[in-house]
Amino acid sequence: MPDVDAAHHDPALPGRPSADDVVALLRGVIDPELGSDVVDLGMIRHAGIDDDGVVTVTVALTTAGCPLRAQLQRDIRTRVGSAPGVTEVRITWSEMTADERAATMATARRNAQERAPQTAIPATTRVIGVASGKGGVGKSSVTVNLAVALARRGLRIGVLDADIWGFSVPRMLGVEGRLAAVPGEKKMVPNERTVPGRDGGPDGTLEVVSMGLLTDDETDALMWRGLMLNRAVQHFLEDVRWGRLDYLVIDMPPGTGDVQMGLARMLPRTDLLVVTTPALAAQKVAARAATMARKSHLRVAGVIE
Repeated sequence: MPDVDAAHHDPALPGRPSADDVVALLRGVIDPELGSDVVDLGMIRHAGIDDDGVVTVTVALTTAGCPLRAQLQRDIRTRVGSAPGVTEVRITWSEMTADERAATMATARRNAQERAPQTAIPATTRVIGVASGKGGVGKSSVTVNLAVALARRGLRIGVLDADIWGFSVPRMLGVEGRLAAVPGEKKMVPNERTVPGRDGGPDGTLEVVSMGLLTDDETDALMWRGLMLNRAVQHFLEDVRWGRLDYLVIDMPPGTGDVQMGLARMLPRTDLLVVTTPALAAQKVAARAATMARKSHLRVAGVIE
């Protein structure tokens, strides 16, 4: 349990909860951005109740200008104020230090990983998402070159083309042919391509999955929207017989829409590479992609300009 000052663990008086009871009630308050309860996240610095039933709570925010402060205040007052014997809830605010904020984000990331749905991606696979704020900045080129460079080390690399609207990975890798199905199973098999090893070393393998290997016409995917896109990516993660992958490199669609959020939920261990150009407009939207990643508890591994 995180270190919480629960007013020295005062016992409950007849007709009112104890300080520990207040902490237990606060476990029902979920930070809407981080997705875990405020006690587990280390946000509660003090919780106490006096003889008159007045509860005092001190909450440490990740940033003083937290836009969700008002919602947290409402949730705390609703949750704690409804307990029998509580006459008033008083909340004071503080701000976390950089180290405390890092610890809170690590807790949120760990909790997100524990809640993640099962996929067909082996737990030992390192996942790298290649993202951008806008199209046309070279994201798919980075994805393909990174995947090939890793495969040249003799590794087995999965390449997931999650850019449903503008799939280009099969063409860039020279991979053709529709994805095959596993006989008797509702599973697809990635198309494979062997990559010669570097300096005479062992060959590597690319396992490629893309909407471009399922549709007959590149305009087909352009009609997909919202939940259908999310469902397509979910199929690629759950209903594909991926092999023993060393890395999975994901070419994400540009922007911060439904597909990005879905991938963050399904593969919260993803490290993100953000691709941009020197143009100021591209850098600004790339910053939004990085912000989305942090809010989804993904680690931003770096920026490629």
